[in-house]
Amino acid sequence: MPAPYEILAGPLDLWFAPVDTAFPLIDAAPGAGWSKLGTNGKRNYSDDGLAVQHTQKIDTATPAGAIAPVKAWRTEEGLIISVTMWDMTLEQYTVALGGAEPTAVAAGAGTAGYKKIGLSRGPDVVTYAMLARGQSAYGDNFKAQYEVPVCFQNANPKPAFAKGKPSGLEMEFMALEHSAAATELERFGRLIMQHQAALP
Repeated sequence: MPAPYEILAGPLDLWFAPVDTAFPLIDAAPGAGWSKLGTNGKRNYSDDGLAVQHTQKIDTATPAGAIAPVKAWRTEEGLIISVTMWDMTLEQYTVALGGAEPTAVAAGAGTAGYKKIGLSRGPDVVTYAMLARGQSAYGDNFKAQYEVPVCFQNANPKPAFAKGKPSGLEMEFMALEHSAAATELERFGRLIMQHQAALP
């Protein structure tokens, strides 16, 4: 009897890149332009792991002669990928704020070197391409990946600094419609699961 591959457990790794960066093949490492979220990827995510939420709003119509809805319309939908990151390096903190890369100031005679980021975000919202990769439901050594062409960081991080507890940055990447999607069903991207090994 085959193993129940369809039962999945374990976190996914997240990568982000500029919008329109090519997604990697399912069995290839992310290439140029892709940066891992967290210095050590999923080893920097809280025990809650990574969540993928498919949201929707449904309106219904109940005619005067009926007591139950007879028709439904989906008027809104969304895709949200959320994670709490235990990585307070400025290179990662700036992703939570949708900001610029840290500026480094070199050490000098009698002065310490440091890095800095700004804490205000301004009116423009930074968008990313997002890749979430983990285990396929079709085999132990197969990969699966969510490919989100356009998203932005929508959470309001509130890192807490307390004794004995890791400080975390809440991240919530909300998908935006991709106008150049191949099909209507791929406006928020796609989920790919490997089900066969590559041929020799």
